[in-house]
Amino acid sequence: MKLVLITGASRGIGAEIARLFCEKGYLVAANYNKSVIDAEKLSSTSHNIKTFKADVSVSSDVNNMISEIKKYFGKNPDILINNAGISHSGLITDDDQYIYDEIFNTNMKSVFLCSNAVLPDMISQKKGKIINISSMWGQTGGSCEVLYSASKSAVIGFTKALAKEVGPSGINVNCIAPGIIKTDMLSCYTEEDLKVLSDETPLMRLGTPRDIAETALFLASECSDFITGQIIGVNGGFLI
Repeated sequence: MKLVLITGASRGIGAEIARLFCEKGYLVAANYNKSVIDAEKLSSTSHNIKTFKADVSVSSDVNNMISEIKKYFGKNPDILINNAGISHSGLITDDDQYIYDEIFNTNMKSVFLCSNAVLPDMISQKKGKIINISSMWGQTGGSCEVLYSASKSAVIGFTKALAKEVGPSGINVNCIAPGIIKTDMLSCYTEEDLKVLSDETPLMRLGTPRDIAETALFLASECSDFITGQIIGVNGGFLI
């Protein structure tokens, strides 16, 4: 059985990815940091899901987590899904260095640290898949989401460059750029706002965590073995 490590897996998109991969017969290492109750609920759904607490923006936490995963499962992750992330809205003139560090540490530094932690074994085995979760705002930029957009754009650049670097070692690196997905991140929007966003989407609905999970499953499968360095927009046509 293949082992997938999913960061930020206790809620939302990450939890749905964990559940779907488990359904499809994968072993799942589900990372969480603060959402203990949600992580416990997730791990209780299947004996093939094991949760691991770590702040993936801290190098020592990441390294300890990978060691624990190897000890528990007896192997390095075959697939890494860098999903951990936070959103932030506000005028750039109201942002400060603390907000900048928090966003970039969570959304970008974690991708670097986790990828670096699993790559040595992947390279030696000449196989592996890394899937990064960005955002359509990383592709086009969002007003009042400058730092968030910049961090997600960095994930896209990281994906493309890393795909070129580790491709000769048989490793695929791809990125999913979700559109507007119905998760807790939309809690600040009114029903009227969500209706407008849905109406502006050519497929006339908002995305679901399952939409992203199914795309991740495809990129993790053998069906995508000749796909690397790509940014897959899952946005219902909102951005074309």
